[in-house]
Amino acid sequence: MGKSRRPYSSEFRQQMVDLVRSGRTAEELSREFEPSAESIRNWVRQSGGPPQGGAQESLTPEEREELVRLRRENRRLREEREILAKAAAWFARETESIPSRSSDS
Repeated sequence: MGKSRRPYSSEFRQQMVDLVRSGRTAEELSREFEPSAESIRNWVRQSGGPPQGGAQESLTPEEREELVRLRRENRRLREEREILAKAAAWFARETESIPSRSSDS
């Protein structure tokens, strides 16, 4: 059977929950402190707040629609930027291969 240990204080649990909500992962905290990552996730869930990465779960339909639209637009803009970067590189190569005009006349 596993070791029995004294329960963690409510202050310690709340600190772990706050750290998760501030952006730390349960796995990071588990390595740094003693409780398991699953215990930390359970404390976050029990605290009534969204779990880590749970922001999407609380989106309204309008927010979800906007998120989809923005992701699509972001993907399109990245593609356009990539095309422009390739075109700029092509033009740079082309201008280097053209001999410069000299005014030796």
